[in-house]
Amino acid sequence: VQLQASGGGLALPGGSLRLSCAVSGINFKLNTMSWYRQAPGNERELVATITSNRDTNYTDSVKGRFTISRDNIKRAVYLQMNSLKPEDTAAYYCRTIFRGRAYWGQGTQVTVSS
Repeated sequence: VQLQASGGGLALPGGSLRLSCAVSGINFKLNTMSWYRQAPGNERELVATITSNRDTNYTDSVKGRFTISRDNIKRAVYLQMNSLKPEDTAAYYCRTIFRGRAYWGQGTQVTVSS
């Protein structure tokens, strides 16, 4: 099982970024996918989740600004991040659970700064 995250970078406050996570080694369409983030000195926190039925859930701090989506043909999950704030600065990780084990992408850094 491999998860490859990409799309991070530097954004201005109020700007946008789109993260991608390419997944291999599982029957992707059956799996719930999540994005987490971790800022220096903080615990890793759940940002957004999308189920196989495309039901979504978001942590309160990103509701209305971030959108999680998936493409089962491309075997990828995305996180569209709009109206970015400096407090969104963190390393972002995609994650799934397969056969009872959690698998993580390598993380992609998002920095929001003027």
